[in-house]
Amino acid sequence: MKKIAITMGEPGGVGPEVIVRALYHSGIRRRCNPLVIGSAEIMRQAVRLTKLPLEINPVTAPSKSKPERGRIDVIDIKSRFPFKKCAPSKNAGAAVAGYIRRAVGLALSKEVDAVVTAPISKESLKMAGYKWPGHTELLAELTNTKDFAMMFVSDKLKLILCTIHIRLRDVPGRINEKLVRKTINLAERGMRMLGVADPRIAVAGLNPHAGESGILGKEESAAISPAIKKARAGGTHVSGPYPPDVIFHRAYNGEFDMVVCMYHDQGLVPFKMIAFDTGVNVTVGLPVIRTSPDHGTAFDIAWKGKANPASMIEAIKLAARLEL
Repeated sequence: MKKIAITMGEPGGVGPEVIVRALYHSGIRRRCNPLVIGSAEIMRQAVRLTKLPLEINPVTAPSKSKPERGRIDVIDIKSRFPFKKCAPSKNAGAAVAGYIRRAVGLALSKEVDAVVTAPISKESLKMAGYKWPGHTELLAELTNTKDFAMMFVSDKLKLILCTIHIRLRDVPGRINEKLVRKTINLAERGMRMLGVADPRIAVAGLNPHAGESGILGKEESAAISPAIKKARAGGTHVSGPYPPDVIFHRAYNGEFDMVVCMYHDQGLVPFKMIAFDTGVNVTVGLPVIRTSPDHGTAFDIAWKGKANPASMIEAIKLAARLEL
């Protein structure tokens, strides 16, 4: 079975709780050997919060981890306390960066087979002095990866983003033929990681009605359509650009395997509408497997015993199934 490193995520968020609840789930232990990278003390507090019959067992390396029922092995990363619960903090930002660095290092050295990351706070990272806007950019820097994208996976809808964490008004200036072509290629690579050899890829337009033949915008004719044409000439099963208001319905009903989206909320709004509790984020293009729950730190419900572990469970299951 694969050994999977699970970073604890924001100490003050729901990460510790959803990890505990996920690792109590019987299906997880049948699929992988999980190992948490984080704070043993915070994980103990999460176990007490959930009242589950689990023990936290600190270990020094993946080779020292021997999975047993009723026990969660943790590589204890020493951090500056205290952390703020239900709020971002400088100490938390410094800590989560350390968890991620350690997990990525273990994956690059083949000591673990995949990394699953619990949610972090961009505000905490900023408070700690880091420039990364999120997990994806941090992981790309740590692995020296130039071409990468966020892919989102659920049973009924799968999509990938051309642009990620940028202002909406900056999106049109970023959409060019090279970027769209690269994202189509990453979409094909992501689907092959899922075991789909010849995926049906659909590309969304940027503008309403996919530009309406240039009446509502030129990005489709100037950048998106040429990228699709070249990808198709290279053997990729890709089509579009389709109006954004219909493409997700068609993909949801099985016409397409993957949707290439132009910007963050174009894809994430429909995706979270249908798979908020079960969707999984996959970073495509990295030299390591990385998945994450498709939700944030949820400070509003953190440390109240209310967090739903479903997305974390799915993220761990998917990490155990993916192949580079």
